[in-house]
Amino acid sequence: QVQLVESGGGLVQAGGSLRLSCAASGRTFSRYAMGWFRQAPGKEREFVAAIHYSGGRTAYGDSVNGRFTISRENAKNTVYLQMTSLKPEDTAVYYCAAVLGSLGRTRSEYDYWGQGTQVTVSS
Repeated sequence: QVQLVESGGGLVQAGGSLRLSCAASGRTFSRYAMGWFRQAPGKEREFVAAIHYSGGRTAYGDSVNGRFTISRENAKNTVYLQMTSLKPEDTAVYYCAAVLGSLGRTRSEYDYWGQGTQVTVSS
């Protein structure tokens, strides 16, 4: 059992930056791959970024590659998503997710999900 709580969302102007945090509780957090997904109303949940449990390997969705950076601090049971050069199309609810044993790019690969944090980018 892993519980995830996202924070750091808000309203930002296009071109600005936000840093999202996901605080996790669970006895084996350090062995979980972590991911970020996002979902806008009426749209499918979209892969954003993922990070290996070691923190050394990452993956990004095409829409955010080069603009977003995922990182983790296992000692704090926390994963981050640094978002820069934000665009209005980045507006969505951002979800943190966790899975043991893989670095997934699809929603079905993740076992645990947070409740999400809203990111709104104005033009």
